[in-house]
Amino acid sequence: MIIVWGRRNSMNVQKAMWTLGELDLAYQRHDVGGSFGAADSDAYRAMNPNGLVPTIEDGELVLWESNAIVRYLARTYGRDGLWPKPAQDQAQADQWMDWAISTFGPPFFNVFFHLIRLPPEKSDADLVSAGIRASARLLGLLDRHLQGRAFVCGDVLSAGDIPLGVMAYRYFNLDIDRPAAPNVEAWFERLQARPAYQKHVMIPFGRDHREWHELEQASAGVQ
Repeated sequence: MIIVWGRRNSMNVQKAMWTLGELDLAYQRHDVGGSFGAADSDAYRAMNPNGLVPTIEDGELVLWESNAIVRYLARTYGRDGLWPKPAQDQAQADQWMDWAISTFGPPFFNVFFHLIRLPPEKSDADLVSAGIRASARLLGLLDRHLQGRAFVCGDVLSAGDIPLGVMAYRYFNLDIDRPAAPNVEAWFERLQARPAYQKHVMIPFGRDHREWHELEQASAGVQ
């Protein structure tokens, strides 16, 4: 039984939960972490000194950092599945996981944070506009990569799809202008057809910061 600590509607927690769902692993999730993922109790920080979510426990292993969790679960329980066997495909999965958080993530998170997580009087419209443009440009790179591919590593879902897939649900459900990206859109349609994605990622996040907090509370305790 793998134990997951974190909020159900956290993007980073959803990476772990979606991975567990794809691997059909038994788990138990405990709600922890308030706004913006912070979890400040001494007991939690004894496990994760960063005080952020998620953290997992698998036997004696305690592991934090969402992409590290996805890699661990995929490598340990998803050989030839979520963690592809060819070394070249493993490298591709690593590449797109890192690109998601280091390159696409920062401008996109500015959009999400300022439109959904902050009250209107604190939102920076210029930062949102710049983030929308940068996100669209970067997804153009992914769109070209996905030409002729069902998923980022080929015909089969891999760990490389998971960080991007969690962000994609938010990107395609925000009230923003999005230029056509047919290969990304087709990839997103394939993700939405997966039961584990439906259960763990396709969770309403609200239209503003008030709805966000209401939905966060409504998700508490839901596995």
